[in-house]
Amino acid sequence: MYNYAEYEVKRDKDKCVLCGRCIKECSNLVHYYKETENGKILLADDVKCVNCHRCVEYCPTRAIKIVKSDLTFKENKSWSAQNIKEIMKQSASGGVLLSSMGNPEDFPVYFDKIVVNASQVTNPPIDPLREPMETRVSLGKRTREISRDEKGNIITDVPPRLKLSMPIMFSAMSYGSISYNAHKCLAEASERLGIYYNTGEGGLHEDFYRYGKNTIVQVASGRFGVYKDYLEAGAAIEIKMGQGAKPGIGGHLPGAKITADVSRTRMIPVGTDAISPAPHHDIYSIEDLRQLVCSLKEATENKKPVIVKVAAVHNIAAIASGIARSGADIIAIDGFRGGTGAAPTRIRDNVGIPIELALAAVDKRLREEGIRDNVSIVAGGAIRNSADVVKAIALGADAVYIATSALIALGCHLCRSCQQGKCNWGIATQIPELVNRLNVEEGADRLCNLLTAWNNEIKEMMGGMGINSVEALKGNRLMLRGIGLNEKELEVLGILHAGE
Repeated sequence: MYNYAEYEVKRDKDKCVLCGRCIKECSNLVHYYKETENGKILLADDVKCVNCHRCVEYCPTRAIKIVKSDLTFKENKSWSAQNIKEIMKQSASGGVLLSSMGNPEDFPVYFDKIVVNASQVTNPPIDPLREPMETRVSLGKRTREISRDEKGNIITDVPPRLKLSMPIMFSAMSYGSISYNAHKCLAEASERLGIYYNTGEGGLHEDFYRYGKNTIVQVASGRFGVYKDYLEAGAAIEIKMGQGAKPGIGGHLPGAKITADVSRTRMIPVGTDAISPAPHHDIYSIEDLRQLVCSLKEATENKKPVIVKVAAVHNIAAIASGIARSGADIIAIDGFRGGTGAAPTRIRDNVGIPIELALAAVDKRLREEGIRDNVSIVAGGAIRNSADVVKAIALGADAVYIATSALIALGCHLCRSCQQGKCNWGIATQIPELVNRLNVEEGADRLCNLLTAWNNEIKEMMGGMGINSVEALKGNRLMLRGIGLNEKELEVLGILHAGE
């Protein structure tokens, strides 16, 4: 059955000088030479194109552009072209459809339907250029009352916490799903910025132990790379129970990505698939989760906070309530727009709920039960800019996780073909010549630039609201208003409609 291309390569013959740079740059073998009676010409196999824009950006004469194919199927409201193509693909292969990155479906993005209040007269704004603005945050359990010793001195011993220079961290992306250079960019930027990056479920490469004070190590169901030194290396430990892009299922890193380095880090044989089961086989209740939390704390002498990461699902408030009582210090909630290296398409596009609704529901439930101070909340799942950060904090988050936006800063063009392992930008690949395309120093600089800009914008927005600290913004729903939302959506979010 003929597979028509989703994208077409358009080449301007008047500009093209037949240099072959496009052939060199494309790992998908789209471009190729063909000998004709009139000499050599450049052609393209459009079916192989994933629209990564590598050839477009590196063409010295700007002769190439990629356009969406205008091939159409007969119109049918029930059967879109995508539905038809997916059925054709599965009927030919018998396989599960895989996709990468976040949910692309046309669901509401609630951040875009929320606006922020500004101060003017009765509560004047604050100028962040001339007055102090506090964007530092501390994550972990809070002590609710002041205690003194027998001499009357305040006892300053507090549970272990994470101290961030700004309310943003790099979310979990495992070594194997992304490259060595991509991981190093995240680690280097975290150290410079005074924040944290997350190893994901693939263990910690031996070269990155030196970044331990800025590292969150993850314990997932597969337990890849987990041992005593690994747990002690990081500043915090995250138990991954779920992921926004694929709630309720495990992980799978194809054997082709298990190179010698990845094999040593994950502690599995070279070339074997790394399959994480859907559940942790020692966790089937909150009591079981508490046992693992306690075990990890004991293994690290109670010096590190423990995070529990869960996907945003319909009963997330009740789940978070249980986690807050499990002994965990931080809850990370991942919304259904969260990215991933590979997930079953049907799961990615149909399971889970938006982070905005999940976050508001969790914060409200924990406050009602009087246990909000037991844990900090970190929100993730398509945090795209500083305004999303501000709105997430006002809805109840202490900080946010970012991943896709960080990859875009490194050069990702969101071509959604991570699962193929042939990333032209050196990010989602283990092929050495492709990995080397990502310059670590430049990548770390770009990440630092991005988050420095976001932090300055957060200060500007808070100043305009008449707020001078992230702590005063947290859960401050009075500063938010909804536009075009129905009564139930406003109720779940806990905000008023614009004009009220």
